[in-house]
Amino acid sequence: MAYAQPALVPEQSALRQVARLGYAPQDVRHIVLTHLHRDHTGGLPDFPHARVHVHPDEYRAVTDPAAAHHRHSLDRFMPAHRAHNPLLAPAPVEKRTEWFGFPGVARPRGLACELLLVPLPGHSAGHAGVAVRDGAGRWLLHAGDAYMYHGELEHTPHLSHPVLEPVQRGAETDAAARVATRDRLRGLRRDRADEVTVFSAHDPWEFARLAALTG
Repeated sequence: MAYAQPALVPEQSALRQVARLGYAPQDVRHIVLTHLHRDHTGGLPDFPHARVHVHPDEYRAVTDPAAAHHRHSLDRFMPAHRAHNPLLAPAPVEKRTEWFGFPGVARPRGLACELLLVPLPGHSAGHAGVAVRDGAGRWLLHAGDAYMYHGELEHTPHLSHPVLEPVQRGAETDAAARVATRDRLRGLRRDRADEVTVFSAHDPWEFARLAALTG
């Protein structure tokens, strides 16, 4: 966190944004996360009664001491973010279901919308993208930390960011899997751009571009 020097702006928190939409914290009944690293779980204590859906591999990594990468995973899930015992819910994997060729897709229970957790391995033990259909029938894929800079997908050869690349390398559980995931996302963006919009969690330029398109 000290390295990244995030801007801690209360108005940008999920809690304040939910309130601006006219809802109370207890109205939030479901939260879907790409993974359980500290920079993705900071808002969980604000919604203590919400069910927190994650891919079962991520759930296993933080709850089972015998799981691969357990200590690595737990160290990155801050004690302050889990002190309220969040209601972690491993989404069931639909073994016969693929999403654009990505296997191991999980479907969170209890949601009215069409939403999937798509395994994007490498960054964490059970890292997954969140795929949801928009109102026009297209898919949006929140790729989490599978990549952190749009140049990794848009440029040929791929272009990493000199500040974000060390962050990626410092957090990853499997370097080869992360690179393979990035390359699969490059192919998805290239071949299915008319069906899927891919975006990441950490790229401010990508966020600004998409925000301008949505008004």
